Amino acid sequence: MSAVPSFSFATTAEEVATAFSEEIRGKNVIITGTSLNGIGFETARVIAKYANLVIITGYNDERLKLSEDAIKKDVPTANIRRLTLDLSSLAGVRKAAAEVNAYSEPIHVLIHNAAASIGPFKLTIDGLESQIGTDHVGPFLFTKLLAKKLIAAKSSNYTPRVVFVASAAHAFGGGVDFAAIEHPDAKGYDSGKAYFSAKSANILTALELSKRSKGAINAYSLHPGVIFTNINQKEDAVPGMQALGILGPDGLPNKEKFDWKTIPQGAATTVAAAFDPRISDTPGSYLDDSKVANEAVVAHSSDPANSEKLWTMTEQIIGEKFVF
Repeated sequence: MSAVPSFSFATTAEEVATAFSEEIRGKNVIITGTSLNGIGFETARVIAKYANLVIITGYNDERLKLSEDAIKKDVPTANIRRLTLDLSSLAGVRKAAAEVNAYSEPIHVLIHNAAASIGPFKLTIDGLESQIGTDHVGPFLFTKLLAKKLIAAKSSNYTPRVVFVASAAHAFGGGVDFAAIEHPDAKGYDSGKAYFSAKSANILTALELSKRSKGAINAYSLHPGVIFTNINQKEDAVPGMQALGILGPDGLPNKEKFDWKTIPQGAATTVAAAFDPRISDTPGSYLDDSKVANEAVVAHSSDPANSEKLWTMTEQIIGEKFVF
């Protein structure tokens, strides 16, 4: 791997995929949240140049078809499969997982990219606060249901991976709000704090999944950067993004407060977390700018007691034990 270039803030997903093309080749990859104008779509597009199969997911099949067509226009050889997945519904997650488990192919990489937008208080169909339900509980259940499928891809020289797109913003809050998970309340709701909590949950889950699988699955979390994508352009999301100072009064990126990445730059770290062989011996790691950056994780999001507590609480919510 001595030929691998050094990665930086400006590195694009295309550059990372090119560097690890041999690692991507032959792999079957699931990427959640792959709408146009998002980093999930860009991740799928660059991986599709080399992968055996890329499964793109979303809750709206018409939008998924637009993404599939756009990828195939750019990469005519791409093998794309659409999967309808509503992460805000536990029943929807179970339905999608059953479909994946019926596939003849193993799954090598599962990338949790989808997220609920920052916005007004909202409950999922299962009574969970929307952000924690969509960003953490749904992905946790999906991973649990696909664990055997992932482990089936393990070999003497390959360990399957699960990747969680988290955020450096996890550091702005107090960590996972366990009370709000158990008892969501509109009165005490703050959209920014809910987002910070959900992203802390992603980091903790990657740590705990790596620990509990005992080498059967390697999980990673990451900060993609600050990116102007479809999710922060939604009408409901704009006020919350403005309150955090991410968007200005005009609804456009606040470039005085943050260094912004393009969508190709924003997808780069996801590709590195999914395929860089140099991080295989550090499962549970957190990446930024396509490199391991564990020192950037604040204490509440690296505390083993918190990761264990969150895991147990999430098992209780889904009504299933996550065993390997």
